[in-house]
Amino acid sequence: MRWLPLAPATVLLLLFLGGPILYCIVIAFTDMQLTGSASTHFVGFDNFQHAFQDRHFRNAVVLTLVFTVLSSIIGQNTLGLGLALLMQRASRPVRTLTGAVVIAAWVVPEIVAGFLLYAFFRDEGTLNSVLDGVHLPSQDWLYSAPIIAVSLANVWRGTAFSMLIYSAALSDVPREVTEAAEVDGAGGWRRLWHVTLPMIRRSIGTNLMLNTLQTLSVFGLIWAMTRGGPGNRSQTLPVFMYDQALLKALIGYGTAVALLLLVIGGLFATVYLRLLRTEV
Repeated sequence: MRWLPLAPATVLLLLFLGGPILYCIVIAFTDMQLTGSASTHFVGFDNFQHAFQDRHFRNAVVLTLVFTVLSSIIGQNTLGLGLALLMQRASRPVRTLTGAVVIAAWVVPEIVAGFLLYAFFRDEGTLNSVLDGVHLPSQDWLYSAPIIAVSLANVWRGTAFSMLIYSAALSDVPREVTEAAEVDGAGGWRRLWHVTLPMIRRSIGTNLMLNTLQTLSVFGLIWAMTRGGPGNRSQTLPVFMYDQALLKALIGYGTAVALLLLVIGGLFATVYLRLLRTEV
């Protein structure tokens, strides 16, 4: 009877989480539409076949991977680790100020952050005003490099999470180990690469997995900044799914795209879990 205390929570999870997921799986194999169709028919794998033949879907997959690699795997992960390392050696006032600034960007609602970064990157925005002030060439970043702009916006907003993860991990690294490596003649970079990073490997893997899964589902930030445009040059899978399911009323096709996005997230999670299980 040890499972009895968990029964209410299990029932609620199955009802409010498992139920909608199962319903979405069923819808993905139909031609359900919001308008223009009086009945819904089972179409098998037609939605998935259409997705793989749709160049706009393939473009969204590529942009999703670019957005995820730039803003999560490279941007948030690297910058978060760098900030954690710097704050470890900084004075208390510097740590407090840096932490407050970085975490403030994290706690801002996604849609608010999107509008703030839109004002920063737009043609007459803050970035171009600064560039004009120092006599450097400016451009319309949301038109010329939209996927780069939204990636940098996501780095600005999400780095705090990585910084907190790595700050906690670095605080658990024994000072005796790093001091012994320093006595043996290891420089700062060698101590980081051969001592610190291996000792926080599991935190790195956990941070990468959580950040990647969160970044794959980013919608509000991109929608507020570019709405997937210009054209479809920043249309990641969540934006493409929204466009197909709600704007074009193709609920069945949009749900199929959502399941494919779920599969991509599952592949990333599987890779990270395998890395976490691998011994150094």
